[in-house]
Formats: sequence, structure tokens, C-alpha cells
Amino acid sequence: MATIGKNILDNLTTGMYSDSRVIYREYIQNACDQIDLAIKMGILGQREGQVDIFIDNSKRYISILDNATGVKAESFIEDLGDIANSNKQIGQNKGFRGIGRLCGLAYCKTLKFKTSYLGEDVASIMTCDAKKMREMLVENKKYTIDEIWETIVEYDTAPEDAEKHYFEVEMLEINRENTDLLDEKRIKEYLNFVAPVPYKNTFILRSSIYAHARELGCLIDEYCVQINGQQIFKEYTTKIKEQSGANLKNYDDISKLEFKDFYDEDGNLLAWMWYGLSRFEKSIPVVNQMRGLRVRSSNIQIGNDDVVQGLFKEKRGNYYFVGEIFAEDEKLIPNSQRDYFNENETRVRFEDELRAYFYDVLHRLYYDANRLKNAYKKQEEYVSKVDEYNKKTSENGFVNEEEKQKLKFAIDKAEKEVEEAKKQIDKFKAIDEQSPIAEVQKSIESKFGAEKLQRQVDEKEVVKTEVTDKKKQYITSSMSKLSKSERKLVSKLLTIINEVAPKDVAEKIIDKIKEELR
Repeated sequence: MATIGKNILDNLTTGMYSDSRVIYREYIQNACDQIDLAIKMGILGQREGQVDIFIDNSKRYISILDNATGVKAESFIEDLGDIANSNKQIGQNKGFRGIGRLCGLAYCKTLKFKTSYLGEDVASIMTCDAKKMREMLVENKKYTIDEIWETIVEYDTAPEDAEKHYFEVEMLEINRENTDLLDEKRIKEYLNFVAPVPYKNTFILRSSIYAHARELGCLIDEYCVQINGQQIFKEYTTKIKEQSGANLKNYDDISKLEFKDFYDEDGNLLAWMWYGLSRFEKSIPVVNQMRGLRVRSSNIQIGNDDVVQGLFKEKRGNYYFVGEIFAEDEKLIPNSQRDYFNENETRVRFEDELRAYFYDVLHRLYYDANRLKNAYKKQEEYVSKVDEYNKKTSENGFVNEEEKQKLKFAIDKAEKEVEEAKKQIDKFKAIDEQSPIAEVQKSIESKFGAEKLQRQVDEKEVVKTEVTDKKKQYITSSMSKLSKSERKLVSKLLTIINEVAPKDVAEKIIDKIKEELR
């Protein structure tokens, strides 16, 4: 029989994950599978299952406890002692490889499992010397898995209340280099989107997600997961924020959710998705943790927020959206790192379907939104330029004749652009009201006050001034106390200010000069 060496154990522990936080995902995943079983067996009622995470930073201690079935004393050693020999089934259980429970060995001095089964008055305990295991893995000596396991593992029992049923993972003396595992805030932010938890009740659009899942006959697995007594939720919101100095401010809103279902050639459901419709002002800033389309299997996140980024026509496209893609076909099997799916024909079809939709619909959606916004901005610019010209005309506002002619030229150019903008806007108004862009159009029209803006465009006229009043249009005309040569000098200074300073700064300086010299 072939010898299985220590490097396999190294690959399954210290070499398995690039992000230490995945230990929480792995242990939660195992707990949720047992909660499902406990509900099926009648040990728990619906919504009674719970996973409690306790983090003690000062003691460098972590506990992950569930109230599910627990493990029978008679099968405890076999169930926990076996490596990669799980009796779970692919497509039915969230975890099925039998290696997830080993992940904690990489991050602490001692890893401990304690469990009790309903009706048994004994708790079974397995204690692993994780530090010793890591030392043996780096020794210049060959070990088999069995040799390491026999060295680092101890089994014990303790009296327990027969009414209790639970499974607890304890990690003692977390490694100094893995202190991030003790950062409660950071772990909460990670699990807010990774764990199979409910949507936050302030996310008012969540009801449409549940309704769509019911229509498809799909179940969104959700569990009560708490960190130090505080329940965590998926932190989705309708508000999209950006950094504004030291604060965050809302700059866009999700007004509605759109849904898309993906099928294989035989009509079987591969996956379904929801995504938010906003004004698509820009690629969503990183301060919005919810940004990006996330893939989920059994409502547990696959990979990070960029897992489908490569399926977009341009990579930045992923971050114009907020949403989730739920994998439903049992042949979409998460790989051992759970950062994507195993390669097979179903995965290829899944990618093809997503790529086609991203290219044909999502890419066009944020580009069309941008074209529509630009059309309304053209209208705003025209109105603004006409208002500026008329104000300068009636209030001694031009620096010189050159400035006046430049502004008139800009108005003529803006007027032509407005005509093109109107055609663009009219095209969007002819779009099917059921299409995603129709909802986006409503949001954009609301922001710009489209009807009022169009009336302003239609009503705007450049003030016609008599030649005899021409001099009254210039700033220096109101400086009667100055001599003719002084006014010429001031005019030159105002011209320079106008040319070199930003427009808003130039206007403030010129207004102050007018005030002082009038």
C-alpha cells in the first residue's frame, strides 16, 4: 500500500487558504449542514438553529458553537479522526470533502472539538496540538499522516446534560501572525457577505428576492449566526456612497431589482441572479462593501466580489453593479478552496450564459445610462450658458468684447448639442417600459428634473441688446471714478484673471474688484 506523507496534511491545513478568515466560513458551513440535519430529524424546529461565534481578543481565543445534532459518542473518533472521508453528499450538503474542520490547525496552538448528542449524558472531546503538527511538518524528516495524527491528537470525555446537543470548535492561543482572526469588526464585515445569513431588514427590496426564489422553487438557506451575541446580516442597502472628505455621502440609489435566470440546453436551471438598478453614476467605490456581483452556492459566497469580473466585456463593469448570482445546478461544485467551481461542462455553460448576458445587457445598461445622463447635462449646460450671458448683459458683467463673443460662440455650440441631446432623449422614451433601462431612465429623469429642464431649454433666449447700450455690458463701465486709462488697465487685469484662474475663483476675485472700484 502506498504511503501517504505529511505534505498532504500540510496542503490541507497551512497551505489550503490564502485568507485566514475562511476558517469561520468552513466551521459555519459544517454547522449549517448539521442544523439542516437536526431540523430534518425533528431535533430543531425551523429557525431554531443557531451558530454562536465568541472572540476573546485578550485571551486570543475563538469558539464556534452550534446547537445542531452533535456527534454520537460511539462514532465520534471515526467521524472526526477520518481525514477527507466525509459521508456527506455532493449537491445536498454545503461541505462534503471532510477537510474543513482541519483548517484551524494552521492558526492556533491548540484546536479542540467538543460535542454531545441528544439523549447522551457524555461530551466527547478531541484535542489537537496544532503547534506540534506545524513543527513536525517543517522538520527535515519523513512522517506519514498517521504518525503525525497519533502524535498530536488526544481523545477524552466529560459528563454532560443528556438534554444538550451541540458541536463546539475552540481555538486556543491564536498565532501572533494571525491576530486578524481576533478583529471582531473585520470578521463581521467578512461574514456579512460570505456567510449564509438573512438580508438586513432595512434593505427594503429584499422581499422581491424571496418572491423570485419562490417562483423558481428555490430555497435561500439562511441561518442565525452571531458574533459575541450580535446577529449578523447581509449588509445590502439601497444607498450607494462615496467618500466626501472625512465622511461618506450618498451619490446614487438602487430604485429597483432586476432578475435573470440561466438555463442549460435541456431547460434545467443553472443559476439565477438579482442586481440593482441605479443611475449607474460611476463604478461603485470600494467604500461600498456590497459592490460587485457575488456568486453563492447554498447561500455561501464563492470567492470574493470579483469572481465573475472576467466575464464582463470590461473588468470595471462588475463594479457598476450590486447583486448576487445563486448557483442551483448540483454539478456546479465548489472547489476545495471554495473560490470557484470545479471545471466541467456545466461550469462552461454557466460561464457562457453569464458572459452573454453581461455583454448584451449589463454592459449596454451602464453605457446607455451614461449616454442619457450626458444628454441631460448638455441641456443643463445650455441653460447655464444662456443664463450667464443674460446676467452679464444686464448687470455690467463682461470683462471685454472678447469674453462676450466667446460666450456667444459657446451658446451657439451648446444649442446645436442640445438638438442632438433631444434626439437621444426621445430614443430612450420609445424604449419598452419593461426593460431594465426604462427604470434607470426614470431615476435619471428624476435627478435632472427632466420636464422642467426641457421647458427651460425651450424658453431660453439670449437677451438682445441695443447698440447704444453696448457699453453698459462691461464691468469697467460702472467704474466711473476711474480715468479712461485706469479702466483700460483694470480691464487687462480682469482679462488675465479670467484666463488663468479657475472659473469660480475668477468670479469671486472679479466681484471683489467690482465692489471695491465701483
